[in-house]
Amino acid sequence: MVAPRKLQQLARQHGTPLFVVDHNILRKCYRLFKKHLPRVQAYYAVKANADPAIIKTLYDEGASFDVASMPEFMLVHENIKDLPARQRQDYIWDKIIYANPIKTPQTLEELDQYKPLVTYDNPEEIKKVKRHAPHAGLILRVKVPNTGSVVELSSKFGANSGEAVDLIAAAFEAGLVVEGLSFHVGSQCTNFTNYVQALQLVAGIFQESWDRGFRQVKILDIGGGFPVAYDDHVKPFRNLAKMLNAEFDRLFPKEMEILAEPGRFLVAPAAALVAEIIGKAFRDGKLCYHINDGVYHTFSGVIFDHIQYHFQAFRDGPQQICSVFGPTCDALDTVSLAEQLPGDLELGDFLYSENVGAYTHASSTYFNGFPPAKVVHVNQ
Repeated sequence: MVAPRKLQQLARQHGTPLFVVDHNILRKCYRLFKKHLPRVQAYYAVKANADPAIIKTLYDEGASFDVASMPEFMLVHENIKDLPARQRQDYIWDKIIYANPIKTPQTLEELDQYKPLVTYDNPEEIKKVKRHAPHAGLILRVKVPNTGSVVELSSKFGANSGEAVDLIAAAFEAGLVVEGLSFHVGSQCTNFTNYVQALQLVAGIFQESWDRGFRQVKILDIGGGFPVAYDDHVKPFRNLAKMLNAEFDRLFPKEMEILAEPGRFLVAPAAALVAEIIGKAFRDGKLCYHINDGVYHTFSGVIFDHIQYHFQAFRDGPQQICSVFGPTCDALDTVSLAEQLPGDLELGDFLYSENVGAYTHASSTYFNGFPPAKVVHVNQ
């Protein structure tokens, strides 16, 4: 992360709230992922943070991309628009997956010209793709356990394993081509057993598909969920990678193409937020700091992503448990009720929060008239 002294300098230079993205950390996270999962191609989940500069850095590192809307697709396309038409099409086919299982007809019609890889999980989507994007390749998303993940996804997406091969057959019968299977164990998955169970489940589906003659089904997309160490309870990524690599070798042939959709893992550690204390009060005997950023802005993840972010001060002092509130005139705008901070901070002092790169600024609003934090990129 950017050194605290540098964060303080940037805040004084640019004002607050300030969202600082460190591209050296971004590159480090991508390389760490590739080091520990050498068989896996990383498709960055753009929804985690769709800043064009972040996409450009990961593109330059060799990343692929998981998009879930046409605006996200076009953000990635911006980096390849100058390639010759053939190379551009090859890049889209090999490096972009449209991983939203439910798509509007209009989206599919826009996508069709690019002959993309798209996910599906139900019969109606097969009909829709056949009619509006017949040149697309398909990936069937399968429902898997999400136990212990911070954000559960299987109640919204994923075909039951018992119907998976029939859905593959239905797509082929419609004249489409199913390229592989995908799953998602849930966001911020600290229960690594989810991955093991999911891999065992899809291995059986692959085998049944091949037995029924669908040999074209040969891509495995293990989704996202790779956890970030927001606190000391998260096990190291290398532990998960070791487990995954063993399961890959045990369950799948060497020629199997494996991809993943890390978002949080790549971008969360790469950003920090600097905010200014704009209010200080004692309520029911407890010290409360009000800052100029909150849950309608950078700390939207408190609400939407179920993550608790923590704060640090730029100077030392006797600490006590404090509440931290955002700037809007809404009681929901509560960032934390239990932060260990110095009790002698003054109005105008700064606080900073680390690991805020994912699902934070991406969800910022202008609620109550307060604009999102200014973004500054370093080490580009």
